[in-house]
Amino acid sequence: MQTDWIAILDFGSQYTQLIARRIREKKVYSEILPYSISAEELRKRAPSGIILSGGPNSVFEEGAPLCDPALFDLGIPVLGICYGMQLMTQMLKGTVQPGDTREYGHTRIAIMSGTQLFTRIPKEFDVWMSHGDQVATMPEGFKASARSLACPIAAMRHEGKKFYGIQFHPEVAHTQFGIDILENFIFGVCRCKANWKLESWVDSAVAAIQKQVGEEEVVLGLSGGVDSSVVAVLLHRAIGKRLHCIFVDNGLLRANEDVQVKEMFENKLGMDLTVVDARERFYSALKGVTDPEQKRKIIGREFIEVFADQARKFKNCKFLGQGTIYPDVIESLNPLKGPSQTIKSHHNVGGLPPDLHFELVEPLRELFKDEVRAVGRVLGMDSVILDRQPFPGPGLGVRILGEVTAERVALLQQADLRVQEEMCKLPNAREIWQSFAILLPVKTVGVMGDQRTYENVCVLRIVDSIDAMTADWSRVPYDTLAAISNRIINEVRGINRVVYDISSKPPATIEWE
Repeated sequence: MQTDWIAILDFGSQYTQLIARRIREKKVYSEILPYSISAEELRKRAPSGIILSGGPNSVFEEGAPLCDPALFDLGIPVLGICYGMQLMTQMLKGTVQPGDTREYGHTRIAIMSGTQLFTRIPKEFDVWMSHGDQVATMPEGFKASARSLACPIAAMRHEGKKFYGIQFHPEVAHTQFGIDILENFIFGVCRCKANWKLESWVDSAVAAIQKQVGEEEVVLGLSGGVDSSVVAVLLHRAIGKRLHCIFVDNGLLRANEDVQVKEMFENKLGMDLTVVDARERFYSALKGVTDPEQKRKIIGREFIEVFADQARKFKNCKFLGQGTIYPDVIESLNPLKGPSQTIKSHHNVGGLPPDLHFELVEPLRELFKDEVRAVGRVLGMDSVILDRQPFPGPGLGVRILGEVTAERVALLQQADLRVQEEMCKLPNAREIWQSFAILLPVKTVGVMGDQRTYENVCVLRIVDSIDAMTADWSRVPYDTLAAISNRIINEVRGINRVVYDISSKPPATIEWE
């Protein structure tokens, strides 16, 4: 654990991850914890500061999420944001009431009196509000720091105890000087040092792996994606030949991916790699299946069975390595209602048969995606791997709408290959989060030469994102779109129409299934 770090208690805000990211960007470690964590656990872990996130609830509601009131007795600075401010008020014997006017969106606030939280910030600035309730009476010892036209107490503080509340969201880009406010809290109030560096994190992670694994062996499901690739190199650095990688070719991979993985990890990096050709097994299991959730479950089930068959051959392995990253951990639980609603099923090396009693090794579980890539660069990994775009676990199985067959996979692979080749020519290619092709279960009439055609439709999905939590469709130059369309229609026999998806996430998802 880092000496200086910030604990973020999650009350269900859509912006909680943004708080964590903003702090980490300032080279201070932050971690999102459930709102119900005990004060005693926080005392043991000794964060430099605590942030209470926003949330969708009202403190008046029956069953509204509450933190352990004893955390206010720990002597640790606390910043309450939106719901967090209201909760702090209520738990410290102030009062909260519905506001006469709700505030959503841009709001102008004015600083009323000096406070460390607003050091070097103008007396008036725009913030992003999202609340209906507001503080009516502050707890004893608190003073108001800012107000808006509709909210007399838009910020408050108790300088002696280092407790602060703000009714707006400093973590979002819409709030002017929001990053400065967070900096004032983590550096000015909490006295954190900007000492969280991925170079030192790698050394610590290697030492932690060696301590956990000892002289035992580890088996890892290697997909060739960024997460599993980085964890493979990290584990290999820590334990060398005692790492055994299994690559399952399910027939749903990108074009030539099996060859690339074997060349990179076995030939160049010298890892112990087992490649399993299970293409026909997956095609057989998927025959006639069109429902996307059923496809995902079948692919996940078959993957686990194939992986388990291979893992049993490594009789000395007691550990299972996984490329779990922080968004996976956060999205797996809803802080307010337990397991979150399933948007899509994800398959990983979970649910293994009972005879395989592996202990998990997940060294990346505290990192965001961009941090995982940065770790890979610290490890000296090739940019060909690190700059690969995210690829779904079920592979092309969820980019082929309708039945998955070997023929349709081959068709999509060739279309997608043209997308990648043309997109790589753009000067900002590395900045684009994902660009890929989707095959629809419909055909349209076309004309090639003097002949009528009736062939498949291909969709282009190209999006910008930071961490896949939200995404917007990319404004790709028309010349690039034209080149992709022309190449697919002219070079991939079986497709006669290309369309472009201009939906953002939310409300759409990045993948279609």
